[in-house]
This record gives sequence, C-alpha cells and structure tokens, in this order.
Amino acid sequence: MSTLVKGENTVSGRDELVAYLQSGEKPDASAWRIGTEHEKFPFRVGTHQPVPYGGDNGIRAMLEGMTRFGWQPTMEGDNIIGLSSVDNSFANISLEPGGQFELSGAPLETLHQTCSEVHTHLAQVKEVGRELDISFLGLGFSPKWTREETPQMPKGRYGIMTRYMQKTGTMGLDMMYRSCTVQVNLDFGKEADMVKKFRVGLALQPIITAMFANSPFTEGKPNGFLSKRSHVWTDTDNNRTGMLPFVFEDGFSYEQYVDYALDVPMYFVYRNGIYHDVTGLSFRDFLAGKLKGFEGEQPTIVDWENHLTTIFPEVRMKKFLEMRGADDGLWGKICGLPAIWVGLLYDSSTLDAAWDLVKDWTEEERDNLRNQVPKTALQTPFRDRKVLDIAREVAALSRAGLKARGRMDGMGGDETLFLAAIDDVLERGQCRAQDLLDRYHSVWDESVEPVFTEMAY
Repeated sequence: MSTLVKGENTVSGRDELVAYLQSGEKPDASAWRIGTEHEKFPFRVGTHQPVPYGGDNGIRAMLEGMTRFGWQPTMEGDNIIGLSSVDNSFANISLEPGGQFELSGAPLETLHQTCSEVHTHLAQVKEVGRELDISFLGLGFSPKWTREETPQMPKGRYGIMTRYMQKTGTMGLDMMYRSCTVQVNLDFGKEADMVKKFRVGLALQPIITAMFANSPFTEGKPNGFLSKRSHVWTDTDNNRTGMLPFVFEDGFSYEQYVDYALDVPMYFVYRNGIYHDVTGLSFRDFLAGKLKGFEGEQPTIVDWENHLTTIFPEVRMKKFLEMRGADDGLWGKICGLPAIWVGLLYDSSTLDAAWDLVKDWTEEERDNLRNQVPKTALQTPFRDRKVLDIAREVAALSRAGLKARGRMDGMGGDETLFLAAIDDVLERGQCRAQDLLDRYHSVWDESVEPVFTEMAY
C-alpha cells in the first residue's frame, strides 16, 4: 500500500481530476522510468514467530535502525510508521498492516539500476535485522500465522480499513495482514499509449500471476492454492478490485477511469493529523460538497491522490500504471517482475505484438483466467492450450523488447539477464509454489518450518 500524501490545492471539478491523471503523460520515451515495490514478512529467526511493533527488538526498532543508512523517519503521532529518502529519489519504506516491510523504489532508468536498488535495500534490512533477531521471508502469503497471531501496526488508515474490510468480503483481512506482493510502476506516453498498456496489463496479469505463484501454505498446511495471495483478492472488496472490463470498451480514456474512481467507496479523509472515517461514502459527493461530515468542504488534489491509493484492481492508474498481480519471492523474482513488464510495455513493437496476442480474448475468458490461475497456475487450460504455453510466448516477447531497449550494464550485459528466474520456471513448467509443495511432501516431512530458511532473504 502507498504512503499517505500530504498537502493542499482545492479541486473544484471533475476536469481537474482528469487533468491530474493526464499530467502523468511522458511523450518522450526516454523519460519513462521503472519503479519497483516489494513487500516481505519479518519473523523471529529462532522461533519463526511474527514480529510485534514495539519492544527493544520490534518493528519500530527495525525502522529506527534503518536510519543509519540515511533514511528519514515518517511519523504518525509518536509512532514511526515509515522511512523516506533524503536524496530526492522518491524512494520510501512503508509499513504494511501486519508488519510487512515494503520498499517503494525510486523511478529509475534501467533494470540494472532497479536490481542494484533491491540488492542494497536487502543488504540494509539484513544488517539491521541480524542485530534484532529479525529475518525476512519472500512468499506471497503468510505460511504459518493465524490472523489473531499477526500483529497490527499503529497506522490510522489501517484501523479504518480493518473495520470496513469485515463488511465487504470474507478475505479482506487476509489481504491486509497476511499477504505480500511485488509490483512495478511504469509510465505511458499519450492517452492512446496508456489505453493499450492498461489493456495488455489487465489481460496478461493472470499469466504473470501464474509465473510468480508462490503462496501455497496457510497456518502450517497446504491451502489448496498455488497463489493464495491472488485468490484472496477475489473476495476482498469487489467495489475496488478485479479486471475492470470497462477498460476494454471502445472510447476508454482518463475520463472513464475518473468516473470509476469517483464511485469507488472512500475510506478516509485526512485532516490535521487525524484520519476521519468516511467508509462507504462517495468521492463524487465530496467533489459536490456533500460528503457527510464534510458538507460544504471541497476536496484537495491530495485527497484525490490518497483516494486513488485505496483502489486495488489488477492494474491501477495514478500518474503511471501499476502492475499488481505477482506473489513476492526471492531476489531473482523481485527483479524478474519489472523485467517481464518492461520488456512487454516499453518497446512499441513488442507492445503491439502483446496486444495482438490478447485483443480477441473475451471478458469471460479474462475473468476465467483470473479466477482459475490462483489454483492451477501454469497448468490452467486456455482455449486449446495451457497458460504455460502463453507464458512462454509472453516471456519471448519480453526478451525481444528488452533486447530492443539495449540498456547495458558496465560489463556489456543487457536487461534480459533479469529474466533468468522466469526462464527456469518456464523451462521446467512448474511454478515456485509447486516446488515448495513437493518439498513439503518429501524432504520437509510435511512441515512448513523449513520455508523460513529456504525462502528467507
């Protein structure tokens, strides 16, 4: 989840909300950047138990320890609830509801820079974590802890969301407290480029989910899914999740996305350091000066920015597009996720080829993929073949796109090297979750405890 945005600038009408999205356009492709976000579960090294916020060696101490590397504390009242960079890179570390640590990376030019950033971050958290008996787990869903055992972090917005999630679906609290993801934020040129990238991203999101499926355990046992993380989103809050079929309709534009977002129920209004619960109410009413409890008050552009962070479809638009459908994993998978999407979306010929691949898929087919992939991943049937076959085609397209970009490291290697972890999965035809299940039923002797060693950073 995103860090709260603070500031002013009153909004007087819908056109300003449309202009906000449009202001993200970068017609010059050389200005396009890559922003990678990834979450991870902290746990006690000796006991594999979750880590509470307080105490001498809790999450707060972990955040305070990270300040030695130049990170600046983000405070909410007396609590440190995140970290921000001091070098104007826009990178930050946020604290998720169950204590998950998230790096929201800086917008960078190449995958080489992105993966260097990931490497540096993981080295930092490992250094501080060792001093506090904390390590970090790279899975898409908590493999052992119940909801009750999972700590709750002291962030005001999470209290509001926790209460509301219990009214809107059966798995919203699992999403908040027991899931981890890796995602990439990518730019668009003009509106037509945004539309094509949005459509390709939504259509192919289940294919990427299958490649990265890595969450087969819940409360110490197999949960019947290969991506439990993906499954929980199917019954979290249908007003703000899903595959957004209107994106594929003729005439889709910034305006249509704004109209959708205006009617997604709100969570909160943030004023003077306080989160005011407005759950279930409409930003459309806020814009009209009719929001209950804030009658006569106009929203600010920052209210709009914060509202956009509370919408959770498989692809989300702000001033850029967020690809949101992958389980967390180890270092190679974290770098592989931005690699697959950059290759697909940042070369125009490859983007056209990707659109040709999916443009005749029906809404029913896209929804079926979305609903079946969490359970069967690469073995999910589609038309006369399997998702594995499509995934191999997608990976080939991405490789071609990365080669066309021609972004080299200091030793002359291009960005295709970051597809290695994906290549391994596709060559074997088996996702990481299936590997873990195989080990669970054999060398692990039906215990999930070894996962805290094998999938730790």
